[in-house]
Amino acid sequence: MGDPRLLAVAAPVSGFGAPELENLLIDMRDTMRDLNGAGLAAPQIGVGLRVVIFGFESNPRYPEADSVPFTVLINPVLTPLGEEQDEGWEGCLSVPGMRGLVPRYRNLRYTGEDAAGMPIDRTVSDFHARVVQHEVDHLDGILYPQRIRDLTQFGFNDALFPGEDIPDD
Repeated sequence: MGDPRLLAVAAPVSGFGAPELENLLIDMRDTMRDLNGAGLAAPQIGVGLRVVIFGFESNPRYPEADSVPFTVLINPVLTPLGEEQDEGWEGCLSVPGMRGLVPRYRNLRYTGEDAAGMPIDRTVSDFHARVVQHEVDHLDGILYPQRIRDLTQFGFNDALFPGEDIPDD
């Protein structure tokens, strides 16, 4: 947090199939898995392109969350399906050691392309929808603390959850 690249709007991808894109996706996948992340956006590793990855079977940072299929999503477009929002605890690899209670749309449609440029069109809800919204925010220069409505619900993991074993983000 504080790096200007995380506050910039990322550029669309047009070079599908390029070795640079494939190398970026490998770097992102390795980084996300090494850090037990639920997702990762290209700007988080210093690349200003509209690329996110997300997904896991289980995640120690979100032990109660349902699994989310591993997805490469390029040039995403999000469409909330209704006005219903839920507040949930979020952390971020770019804001290590902290959590905040963040409102997100509960039901969502997302479209974009996969690594080969093939269309993706999914309707999702709950934690899957939360993860997608969090990662796509990174492409628009938004970090989750900017979404928190009540800053008394934002802080360091050990202060918010004393005695709980919350992995650092």
